[in-house]
Amino acid sequence: MIIGVLKEPAHETRVSLLAEAAAALVKKGITVYVETGAGDQAFCKNEEYESAGAQIKSRNEIIQSAEVVLSIHQPSAAEADQLKSKVLIGVFQPLFNAEEMKSWSAKGITSFSLDMLPRTTRAQAMDVLSSQANIAGYKAVLTAATAYSRYFPMFMTAAGSIKPAKVLILGAGVAGLQAIATAKRLGAVVEVFDTRPAVKEEVMSLGAKFIEVEGAADASKAGGYAVEQTEEYKQKQQQRIADSIAKADIVITTAQIPGRKAPILITEEMIKAMRDGSVIIDIAAATGGNTPFTKNNETVRFNGVSIIGNSSLQSTMPSDASKVYGKNILNFLQLITTKEAALNLNWEDDLVKGSCITHDGKIIHERVASLFN
Repeated sequence: MIIGVLKEPAHETRVSLLAEAAAALVKKGITVYVETGAGDQAFCKNEEYESAGAQIKSRNEIIQSAEVVLSIHQPSAAEADQLKSKVLIGVFQPLFNAEEMKSWSAKGITSFSLDMLPRTTRAQAMDVLSSQANIAGYKAVLTAATAYSRYFPMFMTAAGSIKPAKVLILGAGVAGLQAIATAKRLGAVVEVFDTRPAVKEEVMSLGAKFIEVEGAADASKAGGYAVEQTEEYKQKQQQRIADSIAKADIVITTAQIPGRKAPILITEEMIKAMRDGSVIIDIAAATGGNTPFTKNNETVRFNGVSIIGNSSLQSTMPSDASKVYGKNILNFLQLITTKEAALNLNWEDDLVKGSCITHDGKIIHERVASLFN
């Protein structure tokens, strides 16, 4: 079996497999093709891949020859025409790119989008959302610290005392929890809001204060994802958030709902209540953002507050981001390959079935297919 690794678009610094991950596949008897220069921005050169036993090929050679193609982002429409009967694995956001998924199904592509893996204990080893969100939460705090005009920790000096920064984190998923830990290490005072009461213990164990709002919709059956809330709850939520934002120096927002526009958690009035020089880091920028002014990959200044929209913070740490992503890929490949290094799509496996978007000329993922019903 041949597995091919494509070079990502210019804006993406990560690569699906580093040389060490490619070596693990080669040891199993799998032939690995890597597009020339694919790992350059992740500081993994062609020579390292070759030393690991992989072969450097052109993009066209990989698309033509590989049975399994690894690409974090979608290949172009022209390239998709050549992927008939091949397996494509990446992070394709199929709920937002449903028309493209429909096109892939018509072309006979078997596609797996790892952002759609069921959020179960068994899936943790291949959960790309978690591995990348962990990095995003860490870098969100460091980005805020760089943009903020004051210290994070408390200082007592001969020139006077400096109060610690007050950080508010909206969302205590993987990114939020890492943001809490990082902000605490930098000496900030941290408050956290999340619609899921179950995360309170984790938040408090990291030394942060948990903001409670009663009446949240039950998210226990949402597979670890956020769910839509009632209007009554949203009003209570906004009031509690408004009270905390007025005192915050840094706000980090992470709230996203799969397949929907990100909810507006920070209103214009809330931003106006923040003091000059405050910073908002909006990780949900790619799906609209958690403020009305967020623009992805841009910094917007409103009423003296810097609103930094960035949903690709993980790409600012391409070496480690690619390392953990590659480990996720290796673990997933174990589900769809045999010990004899042959492809074996086991549709009885809930992780294989749950992450497959298109196969055999059809959209087989129920949530994506329902968009066309």
